[in-house]
Amino acid sequence: MSKKIGKAEMDSIFTECRQCGTCCKKYRRIVLKPSEVEFISRMGGYVGVQVSLNQLRNHSLQELIELARAGGKVYMIHPDGKGCVFLERRNDKYYCKIYHYRPAACRGFRCNFADSSLLDFLRQDAAYLLEEKVTEGFV
Repeated sequence: MSKKIGKAEMDSIFTECRQCGTCCKKYRRIVLKPSEVEFISRMGGYVGVQVSLNQLRNHSLQELIELARAGGKVYMIHPDGKGCVFLERRNDKYYCKIYHYRPAACRGFRCNFADSSLLDFLRQDAAYLLEEKVTEGFV
């Protein structure tokens, strides 16, 4: 029988950073708020917009950049498989070099959205609940 999930486990799943680096390694682009674009660029982050060849046939690159900025479609880009340029590994843990100034999309990210921990938790809890129901039905 599975044990019931306690507060500490719930906190680690839903709030605490595990310093695993998943958030910074898995996603190749992070949407930026207009107020974040200049800062990320100044700090050495890669900033860009998504443009198709079809769009370039009808508009100049500068027009498309302006349209993307007006529409809030500007991204911090991780151009290689190494992840975010602000990600730093120390003693088998990952740290954000701009942690206190990281983009809002990064602040809202939870590790369990990128790996299987949330599904594992739900599966475990569901099995626990089912086991309780089955046990209750046969008493």
